[in-house]
Amino acid sequence: MKLVADILVALVALLHLWFLVLEMFLWDKPLGLKTFRQTPEHAAISKTLAANQGLYNGFLAAGLLWGLWLGAAGFQVKVFFLLCVVVAGAYGAATVGKKILFVQALPAAIALALLFAAA
Repeated sequence: MKLVADILVALVALLHLWFLVLEMFLWDKPLGLKTFRQTPEHAAISKTLAANQGLYNGFLAAGLLWGLWLGAAGFQVKVFFLLCVVVAGAYGAATVGKKILFVQALPAAIALALLFAAA
């Protein structure tokens, strides 16, 4: 069970690294425009804000990877960063779109549940 929990934590970290790439580097490119359903004009205006948001997603990924790197001592670190992801996902779902709940918060919540089940 611990291995499955850690695999899911790693997947959540990879998701957030992908969000970093999308928001920091692909925001105004065709994939970013399609992913976030925006116009080139809006992407140009919001590019700096998106890059900032991407950086925060990178911090979430770094925290999760740090928790994995710490091994058994990283339990609390993984819990903290997964809770951050769940809260960020819930807030995003409430303010931006419900899809964020399923793409961001749900995988983190499942990883969190598995982490506690394996403890």
